[in-house]
Amino acid sequence: MTTAETAPPPPMRLRELVFGAACAAAVRAAARLGVADALGDDPKPVEDLAASVKAEPKPLRRLLRALSCYGVFAERPDGTFAHTDMSRLLREDDPNSLRAIALWCTEPWTWDAWPRLDEAVRTGENVVESLYGKEFFTYLNEDAPESADVFNQAMTRSSEQSAREVAALLDLSGASSVADLGGGQGHVVACLLDKYPTMRGSLLDLPRVVENALPRLRTGDLADRAEIVPGDVRASVPVKADVYVIKNILEWDDESTARLLGNVTAAGGPGTRVIVIENLVDDTPSMRFSTAMDLLLLLNVGGAKHTTESMVGRLTSAGLVVDDIRPVNPYLHAFECHVAG
Repeated sequence: MTTAETAPPPPMRLRELVFGAACAAAVRAAARLGVADALGDDPKPVEDLAASVKAEPKPLRRLLRALSCYGVFAERPDGTFAHTDMSRLLREDDPNSLRAIALWCTEPWTWDAWPRLDEAVRTGENVVESLYGKEFFTYLNEDAPESADVFNQAMTRSSEQSAREVAALLDLSGASSVADLGGGQGHVVACLLDKYPTMRGSLLDLPRVVENALPRLRTGDLADRAEIVPGDVRASVPVKADVYVIKNILEWDDESTARLLGNVTAAGGPGTRVIVIENLVDDTPSMRFSTAMDLLLLLNVGGAKHTTESMVGRLTSAGLVVDDIRPVNPYLHAFECHVAG
């Protein structure tokens, strides 16, 4: 049987690649069925797993066998299945769970969009608007609320996992205030307020997003130092702070990105610190993931992930001086900047 460690010859590798949709669909199916949650620390017969997830044993075995070829679950000689490091990441209760991300990257709209990638490459424009007649996030919220929920869950889980790493990296000891722009539920700003007990923090995001801001920021232990501001960073940044943090939102279309950065420099003024945190498509351990996300952004919003060079170009064009670039973890980099005087 082919295993995750096998290195097939080029003709077979290409065959595997063109069947990549089968692999993605298999991960999605396992996540939706809850197979990883049903499988405990000990190996289980497929019949027991099937009963737990309300599936038929024979097709479930076929699904798990396919996934085991990629190191997601492991088939043992006695026919039982066991967890691997990857399959545990599909558990809802794993602290590093990627279940929501796995679902988000395989939502129904993606299966409509991927076959039109050649169109997006020819035109340089997204295909979602021609598919659904609406801008991507408008489509999600109006016509695909389940996908919108999956998106919010995925972004929340991703923010939870990276926020503490971001807070640990950043030295804001000379600042009295920080603003997290497009910060979702506020995981980054909450971690920074934990790290700096006298600092004040602002969270700015769309009204429907900040309605679900962390309870700690709204009514809990951080509420007296936190300001929650509903708004669109692409329209304006009505928040004054010593430091602005912009994480994983400079990947929209060029016009939106330029407007956001212009709003930040105008709000902050000369000398203000601006910290941009993004995935890169340079030669990093996350290149396969980042380049795939780059293509997905082309399809849905006409956006892009960046190389170090293109990100620096965006920032300097907006009137920012890049002082330092540091890795946060294997898939995120922090660009330390200040507004030019």
